[in-house]
Amino acid sequence: MEQRVRPSIIGQRLPRSHARRLAAGRGAYADDLRFPRLLHAAFLRSPHAHARIAALDLSAARAIDGVFAAYNA
Repeated sequence: MEQRVRPSIIGQRLPRSHARRLAAGRGAYADDLRFPRLLHAAFLRSPHAHARIAALDLSAARAIDGVFAAYNA
């Protein structure tokens, strides 16, 4: 049987060049990104498994200021 050599990186501490920046609160995260005309999405799911939704009135959601669109499937 052939003996495998373990890479020297396994089980070792690695230098993390970004650790100080993140610990100081200067990290950049996806939620920090802002783009012109950026839209946010929210998904609402039924709390009832395998339920059949007979009708869904989205007019109240569409009437809220700042809502771009409301869809159902």
